[in-house]
Amino acid sequence: MFLSADDQKRLAEIDSLSAEGAVAVPRLIDALSDTSWAVRRGVVAALGRLGDAAVQPLCDVVAGSRGDEARLAAAVDALVASRGDVFGPMSRLADHPDPHVVADVAQVLGRRKSERAVPLLARLSAHEDDNVSVAAIEALGRVGGRVAVDSLLATVRGGNFFRTFPALDVLGRTGDPRVVEPLVALLENPFYAPEAARALGRSGQVSAVGPLAAQLHRAPDAVVRAIALAISEIHDVVVRNFASGATVQRQLQECPSFQGAIRRLAHAVAGAADDEQRALCRVIAWMGAEEASSSLLALLDAVPAAAADALKSVGQEVDAQIIAALRRGDSARRLMLLPLIVGRNSAAREAIACLGDEDPAVRVSACEVLTRIGDSSAVPALFQHLGDPDLGVAHAAVSAIQSLGSGDTERLALEAARSADPAVRRAALRIVAYFGWASALDVLREALAGDDERLREAALAGLAFIEDPRALALLVEHGAHSSARTRASAMRSLGQAPPTPEILETLRRGLRDEDAWVTYFACQSLGKLRDVESSDAIVRLVDHPSGQVRVAAVEALAYLQTRVAREALRAASGSPDADVQRAALVGLGMARQHDAVPILVDAARSGERATRLIALSSLADQDSPEVLPVLLEAATDPDESIREAAISRIAEWNGPGATHVLVGLLANPLTRERAVDALALPAPGRIQGILAALDGAEGDVPALLVSALARLDRPDGRAAIVSALEMRSTAARRAAAEALAALDVREGTDALSRAAEHDPDPEVRRLANIALSR
Repeated sequence: MFLSADDQKRLAEIDSLSAEGAVAVPRLIDALSDTSWAVRRGVVAALGRLGDAAVQPLCDVVAGSRGDEARLAAAVDALVASRGDVFGPMSRLADHPDPHVVADVAQVLGRRKSERAVPLLARLSAHEDDNVSVAAIEALGRVGGRVAVDSLLATVRGGNFFRTFPALDVLGRTGDPRVVEPLVALLENPFYAPEAARALGRSGQVSAVGPLAAQLHRAPDAVVRAIALAISEIHDVVVRNFASGATVQRQLQECPSFQGAIRRLAHAVAGAADDEQRALCRVIAWMGAEEASSSLLALLDAVPAAAADALKSVGQEVDAQIIAALRRGDSARRLMLLPLIVGRNSAAREAIACLGDEDPAVRVSACEVLTRIGDSSAVPALFQHLGDPDLGVAHAAVSAIQSLGSGDTERLALEAARSADPAVRRAALRIVAYFGWASALDVLREALAGDDERLREAALAGLAFIEDPRALALLVEHGAHSSARTRASAMRSLGQAPPTPEILETLRRGLRDEDAWVTYFACQSLGKLRDVESSDAIVRLVDHPSGQVRVAAVEALAYLQTRVAREALRAASGSPDADVQRAALVGLGMARQHDAVPILVDAARSGERATRLIALSSLADQDSPEVLPVLLEAATDPDESIREAAISRIAEWNGPGATHVLVGLLANPLTRERAVDALALPAPGRIQGILAALDGAEGDVPALLVSALARLDRPDGRAAIVSALEMRSTAARRAAAEALAALDVREGTDALSRAAEHDPDPEVRRLANIALSR
C-alpha cells in the first residue's frame, strides 16, 4: 500500500496511542473521523486490540450521532474486530428506539459469528422494522447452526414478502438438509419459485433434485432456467464432495414427466443467459436416452458451445446421430461435432472424409478422432497429410500414425521417407524413428548423406533405436561431423543408445567440443548413461562460460552418484547462478543423501519463489524426520503456489504423519479445499488415519473427512463411511449418512437400517432413510 508522508506520520501516532492502553481510547475514538481511509483502518485495528476498554465507547458511537457514515462504519468494524466481550453491550442496544442502531447490532453480532447471539438474532429477525429483520436474517446465516436455521425457517413460513427473499438466500447457503422441504413447498408459489429453486441449488442437497425435476414439465421458462441452474449446482457440489454425480443423474432419469421435461428445458434455452444455457443443456444430457441426444443436436445451432459441451457427457449412444450430422455438416459444424465422437470404428469413414476439409482445424480434429477410435484402416489416408500445408495438421497426422500403427505403416513410412517433398520426408523420418524398424537403416543413411540439416536430425534420432551395429557406427561417425548442429543431434541421440566404449568415448570427446550445444547434449547423455568415469570432466563444466552447459553439468551429476558428483552438487546449490542453483537442488533431491537435507531445508525458506518450489519438491523425496515440519510450514504460506506445492508433497509423503498433518490443515480456510483433495489420494494408512480423526472432529471437519473417503472411490473407503454410522460423534454420523444418501451405492444396508430406526439424532435417521430408499 502506498501511503503519503502525512498518513505514515498519523499511523505512527496511532501506534503510539495504542501503546498507552485504555487511557488512549477517547483520542482513538476521535480519530475514527480521520479523512484518510488508511488511518481509519489503523484506528480500527488499534481499538480492536484494546478489547473491553474500547467496547462501550464504540457502542456509544453506534448509538450516538450517526451523521458521519465513515466514522460509523469504522466503529462497526472495530466492534467486529474487538478482542473484548462485545455481546453484553451490544445486546443492551438491541431494544434501542432507532432501528438503524438495532440493524448495526445485528450486523456486528453476525460478522463476529457469535453463537451466543443466535437467540437475540432470532428475536430481531421478527422485528417490526424490515431493515432490522433483514440484517438479523443475514447475521443468522453468518453464524449458522441448528437454532439459526430454525429461526430462518420460521421467517420463511411467516410469509412476509420482504423478509422471505433474504431468508431464502441465506437458507440455501447454510447447506442444512432441513431446508429442502420448506423450499420445495415454495416452488408452487409463483412469487417465490425462482428464488426457492436457486436456494435449493445453493443447498447442494441431493434430495432436492427429484422435487425440482418434477416441476420442469409445467413451470414457466424463468422457473425452468432457475431449476436447471439449481440441479447443475447440486450436481457439481455432489461431484466435488463425493466424486460422483450418478445419484443426481439417476433421479433425473426417474422423472415422471420425462419427455415433457426435456421439451420444456429445450424451449427455455431461447433468451437464456450463458450460464442458464449451459445448465439447461447439462440437465438434458443427464436425463439421457435418445430424446435427450436429439434435443441437444437440435440445439447446436442455437447454443453451439453449451449443447456441444453437454453432448460430450451423453456417451456412445449419441454417436450414430453425430455421424449423420457430420455427413450433412459444413466446416463449422464438423469442428463442433468431431470432438463429440467417443465410439469405436463406426465414425471412421466420416472422420477420414473430414481429412479433406478446407479448414485445417477440422483436419486436425479428424486426426485426433481417428486416434481416439483406434481404427488402423485410416493410416493410408493419414499418410496423405504428412505434407499438409498446415504444420498443425502434419504433426497431428504423424501422431495419429504413431498411435495407430498397421500392417502397412512400415511400407508407407519407408516410401514417404524417399519422397521428393522435404516436409513429407521429415515427417516420415519421425515415424521411422518412433518405431525403430531395422529395415529403415538404408533410408536413414540416405537422409544423412544429404545437405538438409533437419533431415539429418530426424535420421540421427531414429538410428539410436535400431538394434544394428551399423546404426550405432553412423551415430559415432556423425559425432565428429563438420556441422555443429549435426554433432549436437548425434550427441543427443547417443544418450538413447547402449553405453558401449565407442559411444562413451564419443560423448566424452563432446564434452570438449568448441560448440556449447554439442557439449550440452554430450553432458546430458553421459548423465543418462551414468558414466561415472566422466565425473571429473563434468564437474569442471559447472563453471563453463555458457549457462546451458552449466545447468546440463549439474543435471548430469545428479545421475552419477559419485563422491565427487555429490560434493559438486552441494557446492552448486550455493551458486549465484539461479538456474545452476535450482538444478543442483533437483539433483540433491534425486541423490537422496541425508547430509543434503539441511541444504534443501534452507532453500525451502528462500526468498525466491521458484527456488522454494524446487526445494519443496526435492525435500519430499527425502526420508528424514526434518521434512514434514518444513512442508507443514510451507503449507500455510501466504503464497498460493507455495501452499499448493507443499500440500501436494505432503499428500505423496509415505510416513504415518502425513494424514494427521492434512487433517490439521482442514481448519484453515486457506488450505481446506486443497487438503481435502490431498486426503482423497490413496496412501498407506490414509483410510485408518481419516477414521481416527473423524470420531473426534467438530464443525465442518467431519463432512470434509467423509468427502475425502468418498472421493477415494474404493470399496474400503465406502466401508469406512458405513462404519462411521456407528461412531459416538453425532457430526460424524450425520456426515456419513449424508454421504450415503448422496452416493449411488448399495453398501451398508444393515448399518443404515439400524441408523434409520435407532439413531438418537433425528437428522441421521432422516438421511439414513433417504439412503435406504435409493
